[in-house]
Amino acid sequence: MDSQVKMIQPQGIFNSKNGQQLLEEVDQLTSDIKTILIDFQDVTFMDSSGFSALLVTLKTVRQKNVRLVICSINEQIKMIFDMTNTNQVFEVLPDQ
Repeated sequence: MDSQVKMIQPQGIFNSKNGQQLLEEVDQLTSDIKTILIDFQDVTFMDSSGFSALLVTLKTVRQKNVRLVICSINEQIKMIFDMTNTNQVFEVLPDQ
């Protein structure tokens, strides 16, 4: 993987705990990172606090001029993005 890409792979239920871990990783980014790829392949469910953490993460990375890409989301998470119209805000890819 490109050294300018930071891959994050949450697992299980993406909630406030996982969201906080994500925000901590984003805060520790070095200036050479240009893209964050969040691979949701092993995420089974995302609750509202996890979704909120994604929104905060997006705002934070944009302030750092870093691209945020989400991939491998399941149908439940896709439905959340569709229902909230954030599928137009987040860059979502089918897989890595």
